[in-house]
Amino acid sequence: MVTTINVHEAKTHLSRILDRVKAGETMILAKNGKPYAQLSPVEPPKPRELGFVKGELTDAFFEPMSEEELAEWYDGPVFPPEMDEPAS
Repeated sequence: MVTTINVHEAKTHLSRILDRVKAGETMILAKNGKPYAQLSPVEPPKPRELGFVKGELTDAFFEPMSEEELAEWYDGPVFPPEMDEPAS
């Protein structure tokens, strides 16, 4: 069910209106009788599944980086060059 309410009423009873929206009701906010915005319940986020990366991490993943890798990490470009652009 959709209910239309004016802005003044919404400011006065915002907490009650939010409770109704959370319960599943959709509300239209109107100013001078003209619809301005719609309040509707938000879908709860779906739980995220961990372990979505295929394969396994070897112990090498956790080893310290070499000096060369560290220099590239800290001093390298923020964005790598595009595939069709020559590296500078």
